Amino acid sequence: MGRTNPKVDFFFEKASPWQESFRALRQIILDTPLTEDLKWGVPCYTLEGKNVVLIHGFKDYCAVLFHKGALLKDPQGVLITQTENVQAARQIRFTALREIHGMESLLKAYIREAIEVEASGQKVAYKKPSEFALPEELIAKLENVPGLQDAFESLTPGRQRAYILYFSAPKQSKTRTSRIETYTQAILQGKGLDD
Repeated sequence: MGRTNPKVDFFFEKASPWQESFRALRQIILDTPLTEDLKWGVPCYTLEGKNVVLIHGFKDYCAVLFHKGALLKDPQGVLITQTENVQAARQIRFTALREIHGMESLLKAYIREAIEVEASGQKVAYKKPSEFALPEELIAKLENVPGLQDAFESLTPGRQRAYILYFSAPKQSKTRTSRIETYTQAILQGKGLDD
C-alpha cells in the first residue's frame, strides 16, 4: 500500500463539497503501488515518476483522471473525455460518495490497467498540428506577417498544438484576433504559450 505524502494533505483537509469523496478516492489509489505527489495543485499518483492518475474536483462532480486513459480498454464505458480537444486523458466522474463506494472494485481494475499501460511504455498517438483546423484569423496573420509562418512551423508540435487550440477556442473573431496579436511576438521568438 502506498504512503500518504504530507505535502498533499492540505488538499484533503480543505473545505470542499467533495472532501469525503476525495478521501475515499485517495484510500483506493493508495492501495496500489503508485506514489502520491502534488502536481497542478492536486494529488497526482505516479509510477517511477510518470503520471498515471490524479484526483480533481469541479462544481458538479469530482473525478479520477487517467493520464493515458485513451489507451485503457474501458469495457464498462465509464471513461469520459473532458473536452473535445483532450487526446490522452480520460476521467471517471462521481457526483456522490456512494458512487465511489459502489465502483471501488471497478475503479481499482482501471487503476491496475493504467499502471500496466504506463509500465509497458505505451504512448498515446497525438494528432499532428497539421491535423487541426487553423482559425481563419491565424491563417491571415501567418500570410501577412513576414517570418511568422516559418516561426510557427519551427515550433515544437506541442507548442503548435497549444497555440492552435488556444486561438481556436473563442467564439468571437475579435477575441481570436486579440489572442493571436498578443502572442505573435512570442511565436516569432520561438516561445510557447507558457514561456
